Amino acid sequence: MNETCLKLTAYFGERQRTDGRFLAEAMLDLFGTHDVATSVMLRGIESYGPHNLLRTDQSLSLSEDPPVAIAAVDRPSKITGLVDDVVAMTSGGMVTLERARLAAGDVAGVTLADRPESTDAVKLTIYVGRQERIAGLPAYRAVCDLLHRQGFAGASTFLGVDGTAHGQRHRARFFSRNVNVPMMIIAVGTAGQVSGVVPELGELLRNPLLTVERVRVCKRDGQLVARPQALPAVDESGLMLRQKLMVHTSEATLGPDRQPIHRGLVRRLRRSGTASGATVLRGIWGFHGDHPPHGDKLIQATRQVPVATIIVDTPERIAHSFDVVDELTGRHGLVTSEMVPAALLIDGAQRLGGTRLADYGY
Repeated sequence: MNETCLKLTAYFGERQRTDGRFLAEAMLDLFGTHDVATSVMLRGIESYGPHNLLRTDQSLSLSEDPPVAIAAVDRPSKITGLVDDVVAMTSGGMVTLERARLAAGDVAGVTLADRPESTDAVKLTIYVGRQERIAGLPAYRAVCDLLHRQGFAGASTFLGVDGTAHGQRHRARFFSRNVNVPMMIIAVGTAGQVSGVVPELGELLRNPLLTVERVRVCKRDGQLVARPQALPAVDESGLMLRQKLMVHTSEATLGPDRQPIHRGLVRRLRRSGTASGATVLRGIWGFHGDHPPHGDKLIQATRQVPVATIIVDTPERIAHSFDVVDELTGRHGLVTSEMVPAALLIDGAQRLGGTRLADYGY
């Protein structure tokens, strides 16, 4: 497979239920039944939404109902056929749709973008199994080492707890090695770097599975590269556009307010009302800038792991949110922006936005 696909991402609380079952379980059952090419469930460590309720691992609220993000990628016909079912079973949260290029198996000839003349960066997402190894190393560490050697702006590895790979369902279980439970490595580099590394990934991984998406690098190690794209509120057909910021930092790196950047960012955005919501995911290994790949160690005072703060909102709100992000990432972090052609905010019977894909060239 090497073709344009759709990525569906759902953000909600893990204890949300549907028809007497946990929503996350029902959603992954749906993706497993329909043999979705790849999907992964990630647990978050902090979030807030339209009701301004903060969920954080600094209080008991997180253990009771942590935020989760579930991403699924496949051909447009399959994802559009499932999105109505996902929306129908979700009573609160956000569902987004984004265009991506999905490659599986023979990835050497993967096309990087529908607009090859674009000067923006490329987000490369690589899916590997928990126990997959390359030359004796865990696959995620070997991949991060390779990306670092090739000069990528950054890469973060996130541990999945459930998902599908090549259409097969793999769930983490307590008494199991969980060999094939998917992990997600999100990397950002230039089109040239991605073109150079994809064939090598095809040789290293036993059954490659990856996506490529167009992004803009806004900040790198505190240096402003470019502001997020100035997008309109709607496309020519009147369909609403959304925009996404991803702020990659280290959990141990402090901002100007002397607290970890991701915590300060969430609290500033929430207090000011600048963004309608944000979700923070904790990784287990990665790097950004010139820093070598790193993660948790047995003896250390603080956790040296990557975290990603995700903000999805209107282009106007994203412009204001970026001002806050810019202030708190004055010395550290990798910040990217990208267009989201469809987003639906769900609050019981209330709906804001939609799942029809906007079309806007920039």
